[in-house]
Amino acid sequence: MSNDDNTRDAAADKQRPDPFQPDAAIDADPLATLPDGGEPDQAFGRGEGVGTAKEVEGLSQGQIVWDRFIRHKGAMGGVIALALIALLALTSLGVFGIPGWWRIQNYNASGDVVNGAAPTLTLWPFSLGEHPFGQDDIGRDNFALVMKGIQTSLMVMLVMGFITVLIGVTIGALSGYYRGKTDTFLMRFTDLIITLPVIVMGAVLGKLINTLPDKMNWSYAVTQAIRDNLPLLLAIMLGLVLWTGLARLVRSEFLTLREREFVDAARVAGASDWRIISKHILPNAVGVIIVNTTLTMSAAVVLEAALSFLGFGVKPPSVSLGMLISQYQGAFATRPWLFWWPGVFIILIALSINFIGDGLRDAFDPRTKKIPSQRQMDKAMAEIAAGNSSAEAAK
Repeated sequence: MSNDDNTRDAAADKQRPDPFQPDAAIDADPLATLPDGGEPDQAFGRGEGVGTAKEVEGLSQGQIVWDRFIRHKGAMGGVIALALIALLALTSLGVFGIPGWWRIQNYNASGDVVNGAAPTLTLWPFSLGEHPFGQDDIGRDNFALVMKGIQTSLMVMLVMGFITVLIGVTIGALSGYYRGKTDTFLMRFTDLIITLPVIVMGAVLGKLINTLPDKMNWSYAVTQAIRDNLPLLLAIMLGLVLWTGLARLVRSEFLTLREREFVDAARVAGASDWRIISKHILPNAVGVIIVNTTLTMSAAVVLEAALSFLGFGVKPPSVSLGMLISQYQGAFATRPWLFWWPGVFIILIALSINFIGDGLRDAFDPRTKKIPSQRQMDKAMAEIAAGNSSAEAAK
């Protein structure tokens, strides 16, 4: 082949499109797409995640999670709703011996039936009246009963969540970090607890708490103390059976994280197992722990209500939302407000915690990215077109 032929082939190769080059790089000049004709951004290209990287540039992990969480509309709605419910319940009847603003502080006190026991709450003009949620058949104020029930549900939720985190994280961390015989023993024990129906175990434990003082012939003071603290004991019992899901999730996280380079570096530096678990691995698993705990707390609220409704949970003189529904289920046809209000607050509390859990899950997971709606995309395209038109007019 002559030198002229080689020259012509080389020139043809330069003009021929590169099959590995993206079409956008061949068909258009990136500079021509800029409205102001300036130099393109260094992040220009087809790489995925470039925009996300620019958004979080210079932020710590906590700031990134917080920014994602507060932009989650459902989570913020759940936070606001739960905060308002807790504020209403705690300030109306008071807490820790501090009296509240509601005129009836003794929720079990009976009185004269007013307005046919119907609710006196009016939205316009707004007025609570004497009994905003109505009264029961013996004249007890339903508003005070419901507020006390909300306090009980929130207390059960928090205590159960604390015990779940304590047991689940401990078992999951030890199992995932040490593996071997420790992992086998702890996971088989976890599987044993999982196979037992939660509602049945809760019912059995609740029944034992109610009947054990009488069967053991304990003194009146001990029996009364147990019955007065029955919601707290029920929360502890629920925490002792609802930790299994968290333990398995924490174990899987520890099995993955213990093989990372920063753990090997900590071992080489002479760090103890306790320091590696608490200072290096556990902070990286906190996202899974928080999300699972919030969802478990939501399930605990419904489970406590179900147990109290079945008669195995909270007993008088204590009050819970599930117990109120159980007591007044027969009055649904004649005084339905006694049934509605506890049910409404159970739904609101459970939904609020679920929305908060969804928001935390999206905030801690860097792979989740909200897809814009068609309306948002059309608006963005219109703004880009308006910017191009303004740039051309300025030229």
